[in-house]
Amino acid sequence: MRPMLNALALGLSLTLGLPAWADMQHARHVAAADHSSTLAEGLVKKVDKTQGKLTLKHGPLANLEMPGMTMVFRVQDANWLDQVKPGDNIRFLADRVNGVFTVTTLEIVKP
Repeated sequence: MRPMLNALALGLSLTLGLPAWADMQHARHVAAADHSSTLAEGLVKKVDKTQGKLTLKHGPLANLEMPGMTMVFRVQDANWLDQVKPGDNIRFLADRVNGVFTVTTLEIVKP
């Protein structure tokens, strides 16, 4: 009788506990997705079409836990290099792609 009670208790605890655990995991996942999609402000300093890179002076990059600085990024879409020029203000999202800092989203800020 004791093993049957243990099995019943385990089944009941899983039935009652899993939905709450799943809700907590979903909330964490949504918060992480929102946090990583925040666009940073940047100023284009240099465009290097032959290397597929932009030099950007940028504010903090929350998803990379990086303070503001000037650095070089690869771009996910080489066509973006034809759309920006030094002095342009942009909003962008960068991430590590195959270990390389890469701009994955880019918006030009219109004056």
